[in-house]
Amino acid sequence: MKAALIQLDIAWKDRHNNFERASAFANKAAADNCDLIVFPEMFSTGFSMDLEAIADEGIGETTSILSTIARDNRINLIAGFPIKSPAEDKGRNIAVAYDSSGMLVSTFTKMHPFCLADEDKYYIVGNNVTVFDIGGVSSSMFICYDLRFPEIFRRVAQKVKAIFVIANWPASRKEHWEVLLKARAIENLCFVVGVNRTGTDGNGIVYSGGSCIFGPSGETVCPPADEKDEYVTCTFLPEKVDEVRSQYPFLKDMRPCDDKEE
Repeated sequence: MKAALIQLDIAWKDRHNNFERASAFANKAAADNCDLIVFPEMFSTGFSMDLEAIADEGIGETTSILSTIARDNRINLIAGFPIKSPAEDKGRNIAVAYDSSGMLVSTFTKMHPFCLADEDKYYIVGNNVTVFDIGGVSSSMFICYDLRFPEIFRRVAQKVKAIFVIANWPASRKEHWEVLLKARAIENLCFVVGVNRTGTDGNGIVYSGGSCIFGPSGETVCPPADEKDEYVTCTFLPEKVDEVRSQYPFLKDMRPCDDKEE
């Protein structure tokens, strides 16, 4: 699978600017024969708590735009953005996956809002993991701070060959980003694809990209990208997962967790 990892320098709270740039990157990825394009967390607005300014009202404009981008370019697509339902007090920080026909195949709500930025005060806590097929690859996806919680990755490990992590991960913790992505790949014997943003947001937080892919043995398939590159392509071979798991069947020894104390 050839993937385009888009380290978008997100225009702060400017959805239509980001839509236009996302469409242009998808055109380029299609011309480069990519099977999949992946955008960062909150690609359309930047990481903000200002729901009134940034959130779609339920299934709104962003959903339609992403579906059109996927369909028109015949490319599978993963991206994140905020929504707010009138029926809920808080918003949702979601990730979505579309197939190359523009059909929505999965939606995921971030399970761990970033409390240090008060995200938990504005966004609902997601409770469910997701497993879906994209481009013939069994996959799952998580969002940014979720990366620090390996237990939720274990919930999908035996069902997937690739896990996508989309983020707005600050440059100040870049080393953590790379180490944790690699660890999740080794633990779960699968590909882990991390896509982060670049640039500086409206709160003055700097992002250094570092989008990358690690393989099921922890090998570097796509090294962390430079902060100057918004467009990175890389190819990974999903069948490698079966090979490694056959040689090292560690997942068969997983045991269910419980809260019992001895």
